[in-house]
Amino acid sequence: MPFPTRAAAAALLAVVLTSGARAANDLPPPKTDAMPPVEVTITAENGVPACAPAELRLPAQSNVDLHVTNQSNLQVSLTAPQIFQNKNVLHANGDVVHVASNDAYLVKANGKGEIRLRTIAPGEYTYGCTATSKQDRPFEGKLTLVDPAK
Repeated sequence: MPFPTRAAAAALLAVVLTSGARAANDLPPPKTDAMPPVEVTITAENGVPACAPAELRLPAQSNVDLHVTNQSNLQVSLTAPQIFQNKNVLHANGDVVHVASNDAYLVKANGKGEIRLRTIAPGEYTYGCTATSKQDRPFEGKLTLVDPAK
């Protein structure tokens, strides 16, 4: 294949791969280029988990770098509406595992992990921590997503 043809094929392939990656999650550009780190700590008392802080305030429709530390000996599911869907998760590593329901991340006992995600529209939501062994006693916290331009 002559060099100009190879270059054109490579350029076409780059465009196809780039547009395919965008189509996979269909996320519009974030409202801000900042990616603030957010710390969430999981503890447990009498086998019941709790997340701190109980109230999270994050920029809406923005990328956030969520650092999760589980200081308990329980496996805990961290939930928030729509936020942990595959289309909104940019990257995850450490002791966190995506849950098949597409609504949560499981944090291993005494584990630490990082989840980079895109938040959803402004509003007030509930987020939670639930031990796999105590699903009838979930912790519920408040998640407030605010327009970063305001």
